[in-house]
Amino acid sequence: MKRLTSYIFILMSYSLFAQTSGVTTMKLWNNNIPNFQTSNSKEEVTNTDYKTIWVSHVQEPSIDVYLPTKRIATGAGVLICPGGGYAGLAYDWEGTDMAKWLNSKGIAAFVLKYRLPGDASVKTSYLAALQDAQRAMKIIKQHAKEWNLTEGQLGVMGFSAGGHLASTLGTQYDREVYASIDNTDKLSAKPDFMILIYPVISMKEGVTHQGSKDNLLGKNPSKDLVLQYSNELNVTKNTPPTFLLHANDDGAVPVKNSLLMYEALTKNNVPVEMHLFPYGGHGFAFGYETAGLSEWTTLCYNWITFLMLKK
Repeated sequence: MKRLTSYIFILMSYSLFAQTSGVTTMKLWNNNIPNFQTSNSKEEVTNTDYKTIWVSHVQEPSIDVYLPTKRIATGAGVLICPGGGYAGLAYDWEGTDMAKWLNSKGIAAFVLKYRLPGDASVKTSYLAALQDAQRAMKIIKQHAKEWNLTEGQLGVMGFSAGGHLASTLGTQYDREVYASIDNTDKLSAKPDFMILIYPVISMKEGVTHQGSKDNLLGKNPSKDLVLQYSNELNVTKNTPPTFLLHANDDGAVPVKNSLLMYEALTKNNVPVEMHLFPYGGHGFAFGYETAGLSEWTTLCYNWITFLMLKK
């Protein structure tokens, strides 16, 4: 019965996903990539044992642009950061599949293919992903009119380590991590809201996901670097409204990450909604394999709708 329910969910989802009006890919840097050095690295796209498209050794950061049909477009948009422990990207499971679901709700989606910190072509490991995320947000804003986006309704969504990147963008959007290269960089990289799904938030021992921390900061990072990328410490009153989702039995990224973020947001009077499910583990994406967990997408959509009505 559980498997049948999963299949029904998938079939329903793909019937909705068909509403997209086409996908285009846009490079972020046009051969002027910051923090880049020549290497023998080549991008790899493979299928994992879990039948997930896995992208590693990203050399040309980009966004895949998914636009809903104009008839159902709401004006909202979301930049999606797939997870993968900063070692790779679960590109369909936490990226393109999510983009198609958002399109079915009339929300534009932009899947970020960001550089991984350990790749040989990256000079400074912990800067590359944030550089790409900031640039992506600015490019989306630059094309807002063309893509039928409404000002004030562009958010960022991230899963696991992608949740860390999304929360880094949301708390450090104004940090200068690369030199301006064109007029696009005059725009703000600040998202209007954050959706953080089983996110890595902190780099502190006993809280973080060790693999993500090692890949991003190295095996022996300085104390200052750990604090810089512990995003619960970077929340201010200007941090965007946030939606948090986690499973209590997450054995990879402790639920304490979301709890610390929730506490920091409420302390700074930032609107936040958090949902903790008793079961689901880690990396559940749509959550259709655990009873009741798939309801999170409805909760999230309702939250986005509420934000738009508040504007």
